Amino acid sequence: MLRIAVVGSGPSGVYTAQALVQQPLVPGILVDVLDRLPAPYGLVRYGVAPDHEKIKSLQNTLRSVLEHDRVRFLGNVEIGAHGLTPQRLLGLYHAVVYCVGAARDRRLGIPGEELAGSHSATDFVSWYSAHPDAAPAGFGLGTRSVVVIGVGNVAVDVARVLARGAEDFRPTDVPHPALGALAGSAVRDVHMVGRRGPSQAKFTTKELRELGALPSAEVRVEPADLALDQAYAPVPVTDAVRPGRASAPSAHPLAAVNRRNIEVVRGWAGTPDQGRARRIHLRFFLRPVELLGTGGRVRAVRFERTAPDGSGGVRGTGSYEEIEAGLVLRAVGYRGVPLAGLPFDETSGTVPHLAGRVLRDAVASPGEYVAGWIKRGPTGVIGTNRACAKETVVSLLADAPRLAGRRIAGDPADALRAAGHRPVEWPGWLAIEDAEAALGAALGRRSVKIPDWEGLLSAARGADGPSGT
Repeated sequence: MLRIAVVGSGPSGVYTAQALVQQPLVPGILVDVLDRLPAPYGLVRYGVAPDHEKIKSLQNTLRSVLEHDRVRFLGNVEIGAHGLTPQRLLGLYHAVVYCVGAARDRRLGIPGEELAGSHSATDFVSWYSAHPDAAPAGFGLGTRSVVVIGVGNVAVDVARVLARGAEDFRPTDVPHPALGALAGSAVRDVHMVGRRGPSQAKFTTKELRELGALPSAEVRVEPADLALDQAYAPVPVTDAVRPGRASAPSAHPLAAVNRRNIEVVRGWAGTPDQGRARRIHLRFFLRPVELLGTGGRVRAVRFERTAPDGSGGVRGTGSYEEIEAGLVLRAVGYRGVPLAGLPFDETSGTVPHLAGRVLRDAVASPGEYVAGWIKRGPTGVIGTNRACAKETVVSLLADAPRLAGRRIAGDPADALRAAGHRPVEWPGWLAIEDAEAALGAALGRRSVKIPDWEGLLSAARGADGPSGT
């Protein structure tokens, strides 16, 4: 019998646990899914926008894995410099799989980035998703104009939340303080800005179309940006990926682009004012060079106009413009964070590995594995984690005969408690769910997330059994 620890209860961690208990080669594997938070599901709970009910329903799939009779959830257990070290963890389990994601936002690296009112989009998402680490004071929504830097799905989510009416979020689990702040928002113009053109933006068609379906907002696009975008390709967009073309798809800059995105954006270009309460401005070919402030607070963003450079990228033109903004949210990607005790590649922001096996000094470290973004970088969609987890599990199972010879002592949960940890097990999580349902009922809403550590742990400790200790 092997005892395996999976660190992280988001999709990559749960898919890893699922692959371990469902494989037939090594029977009887026991998996503990550890998480720093007392609540499971990772970014599905704390990263998916509250109005994306279909994606959030993935929790039901993850839940079925965490309720498997050979899988145990142990929340409120920190691994790293301020908790259990990887060395100590490996003494409790035959193997450990780290699925800790990529928690750090990429920086812009421009003057003024530290001004008040300048934040990462992830901080904003954490706030409206009730992440217990989020700043309780929330965000200043008393400004009329907001700039969101980036044109990926996170940027689209943030823009949509800012442009939506608060009543749209009342039926969701958005925390009550955030709902109140959105209801009192003075935001009227949301500028979503990218340094390249719409043909190279990373948003998906579904997310993009949602912007145009908002009853409270209209979307505006500069026709000049679309005209400039044509310089990426010498042929019309509709012919860019025609089946049977003699040239390979990779030979054309638009070959890997979903043409429907460009068609959606084109449909918004030059549309007349519809008189709605808010406007979403999709801006392209603008590179941020400085955040401008007054009295220590951001007031505008200075951009340099860019243009296609002829090889799939952009170049600066020496022309500049400013966009007024009392709030700036950067959504320009994520980066892995070093975990004390594990090797880390600063260049890629990942843990060095070979097919999921952690490499220490270029040699596979017995019993240590990675999956998810900390393994491959912040790429792919939620479903990508399933194949990534399976590759790692194949490596682990190949090592199983050697791993089984490692001596471990007793039940790891007992050792955690003896070391002063207070793990939240599944009954504790169910108690949190009950408390959130009760909170929602008291507020005349559906289940409402508890947004703070004290509230989550208090609810969990109300459960019977060891999870409440």
